[in-house]
Amino acid sequence: MTKRVKICGITSITDALNAANAGADALGFVFYPKSSRFVTPEQAAEICAALPPFIKTVGLFLNADANQVQETLTKVSLDLLQFHGTETPEFCRSFSRPYIKALGTDGLEDFTKHADQYPDALAILVDSHVLGKAGGTGQTFDWALLPKHYPKPIILAGGLNPENVAEAIRETSVYALDLSSGVESSPGIKSKTKIDALMQAVNHTQS
Repeated sequence: MTKRVKICGITSITDALNAANAGADALGFVFYPKSSRFVTPEQAAEICAALPPFIKTVGLFLNADANQVQETLTKVSLDLLQFHGTETPEFCRSFSRPYIKALGTDGLEDFTKHADQYPDALAILVDSHVLGKAGGTGQTFDWALLPKHYPKPIILAGGLNPENVAEAIRETSVYALDLSSGVESSPGIKSKTKIDALMQAVNHTQS
């Protein structure tokens, strides 16, 4: 199965187009104000308007209140929502939009119990969570802890980069790979060279 790739923490049109042109399937926008990759809904809308067709757009939220999410959705058209905090299943589904629920590695010992709480999630993202951060920490975890046969798609995040993404593809059965800091030249600024190297590694490993 072809692995999908999402580049998260997009902050500029240039970075978005570089990722799209390199072959990324989805782009993520961080609406968590404390993140170095934070964008306003207006900034995200401008970037999304410049994208070519068939690129999925994902909005990342961490314990936002419902008004913030709703206001964001009135200003920028997002294909998916991604929740990185302690949001309840009821909260996640309340926006009538497909969503991804992120779980930290502290939940992997009882993955099914935690993931099954979100039966209508489109996928489960597993990240090397650092408390109070919306990803982009650059830290990996033991991929052997990932479940092999969970019925819902699993997205792998945390510490992925052009150098280790081939290993991640070979060693896991995840549906998709989510990268942020691993393809940056500095926090919030993506590197075209690293994005190109990443996609070349992904394509070569699957060819």
